[in-house]
Amino acid sequence: MIDDDVELCGLVQQYLQEEGFGVEAASDGVAGLERALAGQYAIVIIDVMLPDLLGFEVLRRLRAQSHVPVLMLTARGDDLDRILGLELGADDYLPKPFNPRELAARLRAILRRTQPQGQGLSPSPRPVRVRVGDVELDRGARTVRCGERTVDLTTVEFDLLETLLTGAGQVLSRDVLVKNVLGREFSPFDRSIDVHIANLRRKLGLFGDAERIKGVRGVGYVYALPRDD
Repeated sequence: MIDDDVELCGLVQQYLQEEGFGVEAASDGVAGLERALAGQYAIVIIDVMLPDLLGFEVLRRLRAQSHVPVLMLTARGDDLDRILGLELGADDYLPKPFNPRELAARLRAILRRTQPQGQGLSPSPRPVRVRVGDVELDRGARTVRCGERTVDLTTVEFDLLETLLTGAGQVLSRDVLVKNVLGREFSPFDRSIDVHIANLRRKLGLFGDAERIKGVRGVGYVYALPRDD
């Protein structure tokens, strides 16, 4: 956890440790970035407002070298902070002040998405690879190829693409996408999923001259099947 509010860090550490998490804290961006890059952490929590290096810059530098999941702490009601964080590669955000129970729930949701495949019981095995057109997603290795190139995705972007590819040709509502991918209830004012969709579109590019992921007004999104599929 990278946050200059020492008192808050202490309270969060105490609560999360009681919930079974191991937590380390850094009070400035430079030290936090160094530790995040040097350590083997499951998740990094970054506050936007840091004294020496803004949280957005910490996130940008971290993303250049690591795919570790990131949860951003933002000022309540500041949509620009949330959107910018998501565009820079954050997996989720939580506005301050927050309920520590919600923080723990969001961390667990991220951990569920990043656990290796095969843990726990499943009613039926899923194919390791999903391919639609020139896009192939490998669930085991958590890699994505588009044509001949590898596409670097954040944890949420990978899970979102997996959901879209699995349901290719079907319209998936924002409600379903938010629940399945972000692990929370959908709010009409939450535009997180739209930002993640925009990032996916940018990273995958067009299929010929057509959008791969099409929006359905007032409903959600559909991953379009190529005509030969």
